[in-house]
Amino acid sequence: METITAGADPAASAMLPGLGADAATRSLAQRIGRARWAVGGLLLTVLTAAALATAGPLRPALSALGHMRWGFLPSLVLLSLLHYVCSAVALRGAAGRPLPLIRTTMTQLTASAANRVTPGGLGAAAVNTRYLVCRGLPLPRAAVAVAVLQVAGVPADLLLMGAVLGLGAVLAPDGGNDRMLDALGHHASRAAGLVPPLPLLIACGVLLPAAALWGRRAVRSTAARNAAGGLADLCRRPRDLAITLAASAGTTFVLGVAFALSVLAIPGTAVGPADALPLLAAYLVGAAAGSAVPTPGGVGSTEAALVAALAALGVAAGPALHAVLLFRAVTFWAPVPLGVLACRTLRR
Repeated sequence: METITAGADPAASAMLPGLGADAATRSLAQRIGRARWAVGGLLLTVLTAAALATAGPLRPALSALGHMRWGFLPSLVLLSLLHYVCSAVALRGAAGRPLPLIRTTMTQLTASAANRVTPGGLGAAAVNTRYLVCRGLPLPRAAVAVAVLQVAGVPADLLLMGAVLGLGAVLAPDGGNDRMLDALGHHASRAAGLVPPLPLLIACGVLLPAAALWGRRAVRSTAARNAAGGLADLCRRPRDLAITLAASAGTTFVLGVAFALSVLAIPGTAVGPADALPLLAAYLVGAAAGSAVPTPGGVGSTEAALVAALAALGVAAGPALHAVLLFRAVTFWAPVPLGVLACRTLRR
């Protein structure tokens, strides 16, 4: 039986059953403190945005918003949400059990928010593993399922890239795919020609043996053996394997379509709907190059790689930068508040 000590506030004890008045007061003070920090952070964000809006370097980008084709924005938002649905379907296939689609999609939103502060997808892996454990999977099996999901994304993206480049070569033999690949090859050869041969040979002589030694240890590690065993188990389930690969490729394809729409939404890019396949190929190449740099969420490296891919298609630097910033704002930064809210809902 719960008793109220002398001098306690009955209203406070009723508000938090099982706690005394002191505990209720501390809880209320903590909530007020968190609210103050939230309001202070919001005011600081608004003031910072206002200061940046009046800065000279951002004025061209802000003026470009007035000329943007806003009719593409609803489609961009829907594609961004569809990306998380595809990620949820891929996780269901890798886990091998019928997870609830809505909660699994909310988990992917939370995982994306965690990825904004962790490199290499570590935040998403931790969130997905915790979610599978809460859904009844043992911790070793949940970790293996998440590792298999990450491994399966590589062949899925490679198959998608091959299909897009092959289809572009068939439909438009002299189209943008060849132009982009030729430009990227030309830039790579120029960059290689700028490197002195002697330091390059010394670096290769040091890095290649170290990479071989590290790769040998990684292959023999317990995590690699568990991932290989999980992948073999997934291959013995053809239906789940097909779902995982198709959904993993679908996440990349949906983002590629969103990238193409972002370019079409910016005036002055000199591209049209007929350039959809070259734009999709530009996204695949640029995203792959940007993800090679282990920054949190690929911030900075992905934007630079996507702008370079658009430049290879002949898009001017200004419109290319505006298109990339629009794409990243809608698909990368806008879902973060939704991920935070989804995290609070899932914890409850």
